[in-house]
Amino acid sequence: MKGRTVMKRNRKLNTERGSSLVEMVIGASVLMTVVFGVLEVGRLLWTHNALAEAARKGARYAAVSTQNTTNVKNMVVYGTTSPGGGATPVVYGMTTSNVNVTYTGFGVKQGTVTVEITGYVFNFNVPIFGGGITMPSYKSTLTGESAGYIPGNM
Repeated sequence: MKGRTVMKRNRKLNTERGSSLVEMVIGASVLMTVVFGVLEVGRLLWTHNALAEAARKGARYAAVSTQNTTNVKNMVVYGTTSPGGGATPVVYGMTTSNVNVTYTGFGVKQGTVTVEITGYVFNFNVPIFGGGITMPSYKSTLTGESAGYIPGNM
């Protein structure tokens, strides 16, 4: 009688042998999807903040310097006015063609300068989430301050 009970138990174990592997694969795939989703959303939020800060920094530079759109665009994209040959953009994939600079009645303590970042496409690293999304435009407007004017009697 004892041998028959052991054989029944072994037969039951043999029929359920692969079920734990299937459960682990399902659980791991759900877990990995959540982990990669959180990482991609984190990268997206970092990019959003970096683009907003780049527009603000470019507008600040433009408000205190002479009207030179090339320097302002370089400041927005590279974080410096003279990027040189090996400079990398502040946000991967951003170019000066994504930046628009508009001066309106600009001068010392008058008029405004507007810096806008448009058409930037955020590309996901994990292809599960699709190719990429176009970010909204980021705009910053400031009043002209010194406008690059340095008084002669200083």
